[in-house]
Amino acid sequence: MKEASYNLFFKAFSNNTRFEIIKLLRKSPLNVNEISKKTCFEQSRVSHNLKCLEACGFVNSKQNGKSKVYSLDKKHIIPILKEIDKHLQTYDKRLNCCGVLKNKSSRIIKK
Repeated sequence: MKEASYNLFFKAFSNNTRFEIIKLLRKSPLNVNEISKKTCFEQSRVSHNLKCLEACGFVNSKQNGKSKVYSLDKKHIIPILKEIDKHLQTYDKRLNCCGVLKNKSSRIIKK
């Protein structure tokens, strides 16, 4: 597998808008309007990022009347998120004490 593909995969997760959408879709399937209301993001922003997530295989959509309902991919993404949850349960303290990550975060915030 190519390194560029790994970078793009994690870039999809690290974008704040897409991550907020992923967090919401973990709870239940939603349409664009519902996601927009819950996140307070403009509908166009939500649609744009859902298009990306769907193209990358993170979410699936199903037509429901006039709107599409989006849900996380059950075969791959949900199991990945569950494994991340397990990892965080074990390594949460280490992650929060990591000077390298903390320094990078503070540089990003200062910009």
